[in-house]
Formats: sequence, C-alpha cells, structure tokens
Amino acid sequence: MSYAAAVRQYQHASAIGSVEEASPHKLIEMLYAGVLERLAIARGAMERGQTEAKLRAVASALEIVEHLRLSLDMAAGGEIARNLESLYDYIGRRLLEANVNNDPAVIDEIAVLTRQLKAGWDAIGH
Repeated sequence: MSYAAAVRQYQHASAIGSVEEASPHKLIEMLYAGVLERLAIARGAMERGQTEAKLRAVASALEIVEHLRLSLDMAAGGEIARNLESLYDYIGRRLLEANVNNDPAVIDEIAVLTRQLKAGWDAIGH
C-alpha cells in the first residue's frame, strides 16, 4: 500500500470514529465545517479551471446541505426550522448557480452564510 493510500485509510477511519462518538450537536458542527471545506475546494477548483474537482466539491456540499435540511424537526423547530429550511433551499439553489456559471463570488456568498450559521450553532454550546 502506498503512503498516500495509507494516509487516506487512516483519515477515513479517524473520521468514522469521530462521527460515531460525536453528540448530535457536534455532528451539526461537523456538517457545517464540511460544507465550508467543500466550498473552499470548489472555489479553488473554479479558479484553476478544474471542472471535475469543482463538480465533486459542489455535489458534496449540496449533499451536506440537503442532509442538514432533512434533519430539521419541523414540528419541534417551529419558525426557526422553517427559516433554516428556506435558507438551506436558497443555499442549494445558489450552489447550483455558482456551478453552472463558474462564479466564485457566489461561492463566497454561500461561505459567508454558512459561517454565520456555524457561528450561531457553535454559540449554542453543547
């Protein structure tokens, strides 16, 4: 096994262990961090003209945002859950626009929104 393959295997195993041990609150923190990571990758790929990498990063970010949306408890969450659902929908639509138009400025806009969501969630505490 190559060194790079061994590192990837270790990182994958480490990530699985982190997820299995994480509280529900921590899992949401990790999802927001994952969106931000994929946005950075997508933006860099756009700037370098790496279409395939951009597509993978945008698709992954969309999957995470959809997971966040589906995890909302609309009955218990009330207005906050409805507002988050609308925001996640907006983020998803903007991600698609950024992808189609190859627009890093839209990626930046989404990153700002996601950082604000993450900061609010982090402030709630565990």
